[in-house]
Amino acid sequence: MQILILVLNKTQKLDALLLELNDNGIRGGTIIDSMGMVRTLADEHSEIPLFGSLKAILNENRPINKTIFMVLEDEKIPIAMECIRKVVGNINEENTGIMFTLPVNQVEGLTK
Repeated sequence: MQILILVLNKTQKLDALLLELNDNGIRGGTIIDSMGMVRTLADEHSEIPLFGSLKAILNENRPINKTIFMVLEDEKIPIAMECIRKVVGNINEENTGIMFTLPVNQVEGLTK
């Protein structure tokens, strides 16, 4: 088992992504609101010239990110990642997001 973590900057794609995952047999996960470090520093330290400049560059009305955690069987990981690419597009484009996996050694409470 692995945990697939997606930090989604393009939050307008969230509903379509969840439907695509569901259509491909991937159900269950946790979604939390999150915010990147640069954005947080720019918000908290706007009086410092460097961070004030960063804040001007960043879209101040930009919604927070969505971070999705999914604990999946190994064979489901490539399917989930392909769903993400299909809906979100090239994850390597700037301000799109990041996805990665980590091994899960033990799990309880996971239902089929």
